[in-house]
Amino acid sequence: MKRILWMLLVNLWRVPAVFIRLMRIAAHPERYTMEERYAVIHEIAERGIKGGRVDVVSSGIENLPEEGGYILYPNHQGLFDIMVLIYLHKQPISAVLKKELAEIPLLKQIIICLGALSLDRSDARQGLQVVLQVAEEVKQGTKYIIFAEGTRSRDGNKLLDFKGGSFKSATKAKCPIVPVALVDSYKAFDTGSVKRVTVQAHFLDPIPYEEYKGMKTPEIAAMVKGRIEAKIAECESAE
Repeated sequence: MKRILWMLLVNLWRVPAVFIRLMRIAAHPERYTMEERYAVIHEIAERGIKGGRVDVVSSGIENLPEEGGYILYPNHQGLFDIMVLIYLHKQPISAVLKKELAEIPLLKQIIICLGALSLDRSDARQGLQVVLQVAEEVKQGTKYIIFAEGTRSRDGNKLLDFKGGSFKSATKAKCPIVPVALVDSYKAFDTGSVKRVTVQAHFLDPIPYEEYKGMKTPEIAAMVKGRIEAKIAECESAE
């Protein structure tokens, strides 16, 4: 929370103008292209990170498929995760987020601009609708972020189990799966400090449909989790 306030203070003279643009677009998103909407969110992420004393180290972004839709599957450490992914991902990208976030002022407007989908984890029928909608949009070229752990890990860089159901959209869309290893992302917002921190985001090699098409979703989940864990271990051993 302290760093969020710091980000707002550093960018205080910009906040009113950006806030007005965000509210105007969110009120009538159909009037704007996805590129126009995403540009505002990307600017918010960029200014927040640069003003928030967060250094971002990344790799692998150049390996993302140049055409078509795909799904990023990062590990989940906190609210900063989506911010750093949007900051690094220059093309428009959407996300599946828990429905509680859609009820928070400002986050609600950001979610609308992203075209993000809200997931009610207690409603299996609504969850299936989200799976099918994501799959259809990805087939049409949309990029998505899905946090397969379902909730954030509260143990630093250690991962929770990845849920097999999170990969149903990918199997239905027959799209590339992109594991993303986030390292120390929790330090940005969850340590109660505004000291300068470094967050790492590593986009691993995309997994084409041909590589996972014969696997069950729990097997895919275990594979993706294993690759992310291996990258995090590599990063930690290099420190």
